[in-house]
Amino acid sequence: MNIDLDQALQTFIAEAGELLQGMEQSLLQLENVPADADHLASIFRAAHTIKGSAGLFGLEPIVSFAHVVEDVLDRLRDGQVQANRALIALLLDCNDHLSALIDVVAVRRSAPTAQALDHETELRTRLDGYRQSEPSVASPAEPAAGQQAWHLSVRFGTDMFRNGMDPLSFLRYLGTLGEIVRVVTCGEQLPAAGQMNAESCYLGFEIRLLCDKDEATIAEAFEFVRDDCRLFIFAPDTSPHQYRQWLRKMGDEAPWLGDALIRCGSATAEDLREPDASAEVTASAPPATATSAGDKTAGEAKTQRFIRVRADQLETLIDLAGELITASAGAQSLASERADEPLMEATSVVAGLVEQLLDSALAMRMVPIGDTFNRFQRVVRDVSGELGKDIELLISGAETELDKALVEQIGDPLMHLVRNAMDHGIEAPEIRIAAGKPARGTLHLNAFHDSGSIVLELLDDGAGLNRQRILDKARERGLVGATDPAEHELLNLIFEPGFSTAETVTNLSGRGVGMDVVKRNITSLRGTIDLFSQPGQGTTVRIRLPLTLAMINGLLVEVAGGGFVVPLDVVHECIELPHGQRDLLHERGHIDLRGEVLPLVFLREQLALEGPVARRENIVVVKAQGQMVGLVVDRLMGEHQTVIKPLGPLFGTLRGISGSSILGNGNVALILDIPALIKHLIEQDSQYRLRSLGHPSITHNAI
Repeated sequence: MNIDLDQALQTFIAEAGELLQGMEQSLLQLENVPADADHLASIFRAAHTIKGSAGLFGLEPIVSFAHVVEDVLDRLRDGQVQANRALIALLLDCNDHLSALIDVVAVRRSAPTAQALDHETELRTRLDGYRQSEPSVASPAEPAAGQQAWHLSVRFGTDMFRNGMDPLSFLRYLGTLGEIVRVVTCGEQLPAAGQMNAESCYLGFEIRLLCDKDEATIAEAFEFVRDDCRLFIFAPDTSPHQYRQWLRKMGDEAPWLGDALIRCGSATAEDLREPDASAEVTASAPPATATSAGDKTAGEAKTQRFIRVRADQLETLIDLAGELITASAGAQSLASERADEPLMEATSVVAGLVEQLLDSALAMRMVPIGDTFNRFQRVVRDVSGELGKDIELLISGAETELDKALVEQIGDPLMHLVRNAMDHGIEAPEIRIAAGKPARGTLHLNAFHDSGSIVLELLDDGAGLNRQRILDKARERGLVGATDPAEHELLNLIFEPGFSTAETVTNLSGRGVGMDVVKRNITSLRGTIDLFSQPGQGTTVRIRLPLTLAMINGLLVEVAGGGFVVPLDVVHECIELPHGQRDLLHERGHIDLRGEVLPLVFLREQLALEGPVARRENIVVVKAQGQMVGLVVDRLMGEHQTVIKPLGPLFGTLRGISGSSILGNGNVALILDIPALIKHLIEQDSQYRLRSLGHPSITHNAI
C-alpha cells in the first residue's frame, strides 16, 4: 500500500479537529456533571489519541503540550483532583491552544507565534498546579502496579521511508503507553549490500512492553501503517505452547524470532524447546491475542465504516447522478412513445437503480445540525460569564440533517443571533428575579423539517422586543410614516442596515452592524428569517432554508406552456377549478372548499406569464407554515422525481422559486418555493390593507 504522507497528515489534522471539538463538548458537560465517568473517559481518550498521532508525524510541540494536559486529566480520572469551574476553564483554554498548534501544521508554518508560545508558558504554569509529582521509576524487569508484560512482533513494509514514516516514531509512541523493557532490532530481511535500496525499509522489531493498556490501545499505535506492516501482539498470558505454534507458522523466520523472544525476556529457551510429539497438544488454537495488521479479521474490517471524501468529488458524483436521472427519464419517454414493452421494462429497472444511486450520493452530503448547535455551548458559557448572566443552552432536533454546504454557511449568522440574544434578550439575574422569573435564563436552539424546508429556531425567555422603542427609532430614521405598521413589518425593521435600539454599545453588539448582515446571508441561501416576540416572555427567531441541492418528489404542473414542480410533501389535494367561474374567483381571490375559505393564487398572473388560458384549469391545494392555499394551474402532469439545482446569481432576487430541474424531454422546470409564495401572499394582503389606509411608505413588490 502506497501512503501519501501529505494525505495522511491532512487526515490527522481533520481527525484531530473532530477530537478537539468532541473534547470541548465533553468538558462542558463535565462542568455540569463532574462525576460523569463517560465524559471524562472521552476527554482523556481524545487528548491521548492526539498526542500519539502527533508523535507518529514527529510533531513535538503538540506531543509535549498534550502530554502535560494528559497528566492533569489522568489525575482527574483517578479522583486526585476535582472538576470545578476553574479547572474546566483551564482545560478549555488548553483545548484552544492544541487547536492553534494543529493550525500551525495545517498552514505549514514552521513554529507557533511568539504570542502563542507565551500563552503556552502560562498554560503550562497553571497546569503544573494540578500535576502529580513524578512517580518513582519501577525496576525495568518488574511491572509496576497494574502493568502487564506484552510482546509485540512488527515488520514494517519496504515503502515505510518513502511514505514519510519513521520506525522510531512508533517506538516513541509505545513509550507513552508504558515502559519498553527491551527492543530487539531484526534485520533478517536485509538483502545483500549490492541489492539494497537506500529508500527501502528492511527493519523489524521484537518488543517487550510493560503497560496497563488493552490490546486495542496498543494496536492503535500502528494505525497509520495498518496496511503496510505485519504486526503480532501477544497478551501477557500467552503460553509457551502458543509461542511454539506461532514459530512453526513463521517458517524460515522462526530461528530469528525465537532468539528475539529469548533476548526480550518474553520466553525462555526451555519454553521454546519442542517437546515430544506425544506430549504436544496439536488441537490447540493459535493465541487469540496474536493479530496481524496485514491480515484483517472480519471484525476489524467491519469496524472501519468511514472514509473521507473530497467535497468536489462528491459534487461531481451528485451532478453525474442527476444527469443520469434526466437521461433515464428521456430513455423511458422514448420507449413509451415506441410502445416497446421490453425496452420500457428495461429502462424502468435502470431508472430505479439510478434513483437509488442518487439517494445514496445525496445522503453522503447530509450532516446532522447537532454538531453546529453543540459548538454554541462554549459560546454561551463564555459570553454569559462575561456579561455576568446565568444562561443555559438547550438543544433539540440535533439529528435533523441538512446539506453540509448549508451547515458551513449558516454558522456565522447563528453565532450573531445567539450572542445578540444573550446581550439584549436575556435580562440580568436580579432583573429576572424581580420580574418573577428564574435567575437562570434559557436559550433554545431547535431544528426540524417542514414542507420540504429546514427550519432553525432560536428562542429565548428574555424581556422580548420593545415595540415602542423600535417604532420610535424607525420614525426617527424615516422608515415608517404616521400610521403604525403591522406587527410583522415592525419587528422586521430590526434587519434594516444600521438599525439598533441598544441604549449602550458593548463588545458584543449595539452598533447596528450585524442583523442586516444576518438577513443578507440567509437571503443569499434563498432562505427567510422572521421574528416573533412577546413582551416579558421572550423572542423567537425563525430561519427557513430551502434545500439548495436535494432530490425531492414533486408534482409536475404546467402553466402557460411551462413546467413547474410543486414539492409533494406540501401537496394536500388536487381539484378542478369550477368551469366558467374563473373571472369571478379571480376577482374574489378565494374559493369555498367544503365550508372553508381557501385563498387562491393564480400562478399565471402571479408569475406574469403570457399565453392562452387553458380551457379547464386545476387547483393544487398546498399547505405550509400552517396556511392552506390553492395554486391555480393549467394542467397536472403527474409525479416527478427531481434534483434541485440552485439558480444562478442572475436570479438571486427572484422570489417564489427555489431552484430548477431538467425534465426527461430536455425542458427546464422551475421548482416552486411554496412557503415563500404563501409568505408573499400574506405580505401582499397586508400591503393592500395599508395602502387603503393611505400609508405613505408601502409599495407593491411583485415576485
